Amino acid sequence: MKLKNKVAIVTGAGSGIGRTTARTFAAEGASVVVVDIEKKTADETVDSIRKRGQNAVFVRTDVSKGSDVETMVAQTIQKYGRLDILFNNAGIDIAKPIVETTEEEWDRTLDINLKGVFWGCKFSLPPMMDGGGGIIINTASILAHVASPNQAAYSASKGGIIALTRQIAYDYASDNVRANCISPGDVLTPMAKNFFDSCEDPEERMKFFTDRYPMKRFAEPSEIARVALFLASDDSSFITGQAIKVEGGFSIW
Repeated sequence: MKLKNKVAIVTGAGSGIGRTTARTFAAEGASVVVVDIEKKTADETVDSIRKRGQNAVFVRTDVSKGSDVETMVAQTIQKYGRLDILFNNAGIDIAKPIVETTEEEWDRTLDINLKGVFWGCKFSLPPMMDGGGGIIINTASILAHVASPNQAAYSASKGGIIALTRQIAYDYASDNVRANCISPGDVLTPMAKNFFDSCEDPEERMKFFTDRYPMKRFAEPSEIARVALFLASDDSSFITGQAIKVEGGFSIW
């Protein structure tokens, strides 16, 4: 029960890393606000938590809109009276080289991935400070550290997340707020599985990707969730401003 009596917001919690992390936080004692733009999948996350006798509610939010995020935080405070943990996890990827990326695609990627983190931190920091401190965890990517083909907008957005996280960690350390990033490599989420299933030869395509990893596999969502739990708990009490790589050795080549 590492998060007993804590209140946590998890964005992008309708599937994948977000869903698994929401369930992990709830299992460790947190009341979890499940945030997603898709109600159906988020409701499934909430139901899976409640069936285990744990506490969760859904708040539909478009993280690219400041008014939505402000309401998300306000509803959290109204429901639970406090906010201890924010996991900014929602994100998208548009895989294109920069010369083929439209302004609309660039703006959408940056609005969700980077501005979404800005809004989340902007509106979550005041109630955290009022409550004596808090934890911010932002999902970056290994592609904020290394290059990969056709990831201009995505890589830029994730690199921005790391820089923003460092600044928040610096500015609010005296308020007992810690801020860190997780930089995952490829994760075997439902979205990833659907991508490989759509390929002409799924096994060959999967092997092409996993061969880039010394560990020769993708991460499971639970492996990212356990790092999020570590950063959300007192186990990481002297860690702030860091980007923790969880990428099976991808960047050591």
